[in-house]
Amino acid sequence: MDACAPVALPDSLLLEIFLLLPHDAVLSAGLACRQWYAVSRDEFLWRELFYRYYRIPRSVPRHPAAESWYSEFQRLFDCIPCVEVQTLREHHDQVLHLSFAHRGHLLASCSKDCTVKIWRNNLEISLLHSSSMRQFNWGYTQFSQFNVDDSLLLVSGVYIGPHHSSSGEIAVISLADFSLLSRVRNKPYDVFGCWLNETHLISGNLYWIGNMTSCSVLWLNKAFQDVESENVNVVKRLFKIQNLNASTIRTVMVADCRRHDSPDLLLDYEAQAAAPAPPRRGPLVFDLGSDSEEEEEEKRERAVAEPLCTRPPEQDPSFEGRGSPVISERQLEARVARFLGKTRTRPADLAAADGIAQTDHNIYLLFTTGSLTYSPHQIGIKRIMPDQMTTSGPVLGEERSSDEFFDSLDHLIDIHGHIIGMGLSPDHRYLYVNSRAWPAGYVISDPMSPPPIAEEIDLHVIDLKTLREERRILRAHRAFTPNDECFFIFLDVSRDFVASGAEDKHGYIWDRHYNICLARLQHDDVVNSVAFCPADQELLLSASDDGTVKVWRSPRATRLAAEQRRQARPRRTLFSWLGGRPR
Repeated sequence: MDACAPVALPDSLLLEIFLLLPHDAVLSAGLACRQWYAVSRDEFLWRELFYRYYRIPRSVPRHPAAESWYSEFQRLFDCIPCVEVQTLREHHDQVLHLSFAHRGHLLASCSKDCTVKIWRNNLEISLLHSSSMRQFNWGYTQFSQFNVDDSLLLVSGVYIGPHHSSSGEIAVISLADFSLLSRVRNKPYDVFGCWLNETHLISGNLYWIGNMTSCSVLWLNKAFQDVESENVNVVKRLFKIQNLNASTIRTVMVADCRRHDSPDLLLDYEAQAAAPAPPRRGPLVFDLGSDSEEEEEEKRERAVAEPLCTRPPEQDPSFEGRGSPVISERQLEARVARFLGKTRTRPADLAAADGIAQTDHNIYLLFTTGSLTYSPHQIGIKRIMPDQMTTSGPVLGEERSSDEFFDSLDHLIDIHGHIIGMGLSPDHRYLYVNSRAWPAGYVISDPMSPPPIAEEIDLHVIDLKTLREERRILRAHRAFTPNDECFFIFLDVSRDFVASGAEDKHGYIWDRHYNICLARLQHDDVVNSVAFCPADQELLLSASDDGTVKVWRSPRATRLAAEQRRQARPRRTLFSWLGGRPR
């Protein structure tokens, strides 16, 4: 290596020259001799190359887990799943959602073709099973989730009922024999549903009380509903929550905050600005009973609400000392809801100053909601108590005091825009939220006319330990659908990366620590969903309206997979070749 070495230069001068070169030229020059190789691995050199190439502010420190600047540069350059290695075309319509099993050996896809497909993850992705939900009057499948031990699959879809009414339904499929175990009603359909534990799942239902006021009831359902006795509960009501101004609860997910005790490498490197306390709003209070017959329930609820909404003003204490103004039914309904709803979130003295109080049992239900308009613009947080983890125990409000009709929320986070996606980090410490911002200072005068929304999608990062939003917002992706038609774009988070789809026909990948966009993944139409393999973050799948699922691997993983395929090929020796010759 030193036989034809170039003219020797001082290390300091050589370093100055290397600082002027791009990273690939530095690596090539390092092959010249031992001296050049040693200088080409200098930490100061790669620190400068790192900040210059990725355009990262100098105030951002190196990732705590990084061994060197050189290895960190190599990680971001060689370990991003940005190489398309396979395209799955088995779906015959738009593909809406992707989800991996926790072990990463299986994955599921949902589509407008009304099927849920289960795939096997090996060196290549191969189809294992396909189930059509058309026989159950579904319009399409839209969401799936594996339970913790990967034995059951939750599939959520749109159910087409009588008179072409559409609500949602959840099906539970056994992964042992792909049999259907149970079906659960889910309204509205974009509640999606989620697993609480290995055997119980959460669904929703919606009851309208007035034109603008409703109640969302969240139910805990047993996945196995072939009970041995009629005295065994298979359904239990978890929460009954008020909805204001035509909003509803959507997109429920469970965060197990006990995982916060594990080491977190994504340390905060900027001072976090204290978020202002959200406005305290209260719920309208009516006991809505059980979930047996939806139409009869809504009639009873309206009957209960009617005396309150039509009470003469002189009998309403809020009008004491005033005349009898003429107001519309909608205005009166809103006034009554505000007057009666005083505990939509817990009082400040019951909540921890820095967020939700941390206890030994920190499992929370997260969902999108709103208080100003029907478009989801807030994130609600409600703690799930230990006795609510199973369908046994008190039901139908027995655990609620006599002066409470609705459950108050533990916390509300206002995003100030239309929320179109949410995803949890693997340790459940951080919540990533896709939203399209409202114009600054916009005043909502009519809840049925939400503000216009930006084409740029903001990816917010919320620390669930402090309930504060990170100062820097991730941005690179775009959406173009107007505010009354915009849809959910599913994102996913791995240990080091976060990825999201977009309406600009691309998927995007960011680094979670450095907050930089690392890759754009090309499709021919809207990218609806992305999913990292939990066992290997260098494998990512993306689903699109173009009807395909694309498989992306990192350059490093692509090289390793090619080598594994090469080694797996049968080798033919000279004798085997001679033995195979025709005689």
